[in-house]
Amino acid sequence: MYKLNCIEGGVCAAEGFYADGIHIGLKKEGAKDLAFVYSDTPCAIASVFTTNKMTAAPIRHFRAKGEFEGNFVLINSKNANAMTGKAGIDDIDEVLDALQSAFPQIQNPVMSSTGVIGVRLPKAKIIEGARQFDLTRRDGISASEAIMTTDTFAKRIAYEVVLENGQSFRIGAMAKGAGMINPAMATMLCFITTDAAVDKATMQAILDECVHTTFNAASVDGDTSTNDTVLVMANAKSGAFHAEAFKEALEAMMLFLAKEMVRDGEGATKLVTYHVSGAINAHEAEIAAKALSNSLLVKTALFGQDPNWGRIASTIGASGIMCDEAFLSIWFDDVCVYKKGELLFNEELEPIAAAVMQKSAFTIHCDIGLQDGAFTAYGCDLGHEYVKINADYRT
Repeated sequence: MYKLNCIEGGVCAAEGFYADGIHIGLKKEGAKDLAFVYSDTPCAIASVFTTNKMTAAPIRHFRAKGEFEGNFVLINSKNANAMTGKAGIDDIDEVLDALQSAFPQIQNPVMSSTGVIGVRLPKAKIIEGARQFDLTRRDGISASEAIMTTDTFAKRIAYEVVLENGQSFRIGAMAKGAGMINPAMATMLCFITTDAAVDKATMQAILDECVHTTFNAASVDGDTSTNDTVLVMANAKSGAFHAEAFKEALEAMMLFLAKEMVRDGEGATKLVTYHVSGAINAHEAEIAAKALSNSLLVKTALFGQDPNWGRIASTIGASGIMCDEAFLSIWFDDVCVYKKGELLFNEELEPIAAAVMQKSAFTIHCDIGLQDGAFTAYGCDLGHEYVKINADYRT
């Protein structure tokens, strides 16, 4: 009925979209630190944001606009513009007014920021730097690099969706995130562009559904940022749309980016999938899976490559869901270490389970053994480097 093809281009893959990233002096040693995403025609915009009550100024500024179409997003790194009060909102207005004066083709621009909390925007640098933009540039790589903070690699992806009737549309995305990752929204940002002919209401409904099993299922450290943002911009230039195909592509992209953020977790060496099944319902499975992905004791065992299944069982019990050791089973990949009250872990099995934990990616599967509720979450280990990075983050 339709085909999904992974393509190059990131946020520039869809027709009519442009992006770039430049260095303006917010980061050291010439690293890119200011980016834009631009469509040459107006876009419908869907969004999801952090549930943190201390919401950053860019999110409050966006929400104050209400329903609107726009064609430009400005993104800076190194400064979150959070906990800056009304002055933070005024700073955004000043920056965006200057931007529109320099580029009259920009309509209803929005701003997104990431970095240190509690510091006013360096407006002069941003305004001066933004005037260097070339809105004809299609450099999704530079844009994805410019929004990074403690990320060790840029995160981007794009799909072309080919429909049965020969029509096609494209979706591209870039994201950043490596620490303060526990997106309850939806310091993670994600910008998605598409030339699909989708209206805002439909796009918003699909985004809301996809975020639950992707970004909201990912955790690096259990901390929810003040700035978590996902924006989807649709300019309808392809003239094509297929709801099921659009959802499949969007969810696949968001899941890929969510896993990339966890894989790039500050100091992380492992991407771990936590699959919980057999709970009394999906909600209880989600509670248990997220408890596992956030547990410090589980994370440190992962870092030490210790198949300490007791910490897994204890975390499930402490999560508050309905469970019983007589029905619980635990696997590391396909190695079952505990099965419905039977202790399988012994001297012969331990090195086999330990070998699983030496992998850079593996699955911990916990069957609660009661009903058919299931959920999958994603997490990483916690090591010395995470402490080092966050102990002196502001410097």
